[in-house]
Amino acid sequence: MNIALITLFPDMFDALNYGITARAKEKNLLQINFYNPRHYTHDARRTVDDTSYGGGPGMVMKYEPLRDTILDAKKNYSSAKVYYLSPQGIPLTQEIICKLSQEKEMILLAGRYEGIDQRLIDAQVDAEYSIGDYVLTGGELPAMVMIDAVTRFLPGALGDEDSAEQDSFMNGLLDYPHYTRPEEVDQHRVPEVLLSGNHERIRQWRLKQSLGKTWQKRPDLVKRRSLSAEEKQLLNEFIAEEQI
Repeated sequence: MNIALITLFPDMFDALNYGITARAKEKNLLQINFYNPRHYTHDARRTVDDTSYGGGPGMVMKYEPLRDTILDAKKNYSSAKVYYLSPQGIPLTQEIICKLSQEKEMILLAGRYEGIDQRLIDAQVDAEYSIGDYVLTGGELPAMVMIDAVTRFLPGALGDEDSAEQDSFMNGLLDYPHYTRPEEVDQHRVPEVLLSGNHERIRQWRLKQSLGKTWQKRPDLVKRRSLSAEEKQLLNEFIAEEQI
């Protein structure tokens, strides 16, 4: 995956030099190049923002520097789509992340201030994505979230290739609980079924827990899902057990 990142603060992305994204970069599975709009200005102050037409607080990122930055990035990323990280964007879901991971390259635009000139969005941006219904200071953190999530799907990025497939939301449900050694700590034991060695019982328990936790925390996901006969039975068992 080749990513061109348009940002005023490239140093913020040093956070990607750790963990899975760092290993992906070391293996050349992930390449990131930075384009700073200040380098595409033509005044002594390197101005990238101005006041908003119509008045109001805050500043707006200017059309010309961003346009020239994108056009320069496209010289090296000719097939890339431009994605703007914005509170007004489409909510970023696991399904979208999975699709984005299939792309060979992309251009990510991290805005600042009150946003960017709408004409730039209309002319140059292919899609807007949001990581939640809240406002951040800039698009750098959402861009890092997107990159981290996409990297998990790149072949060879994870130590266990099954890890991404077993993540929360991959099957439309939240993940089941996980446990590790010791078997008992502070009088809390690991569920006996996980120690049984019976793979079918473990599969059923994990599915039941996944369904149940989703029902408790994200009932909207359960309503959206077409449950199989087994899933209905397991969810009913979970609900009955919770009511005891």
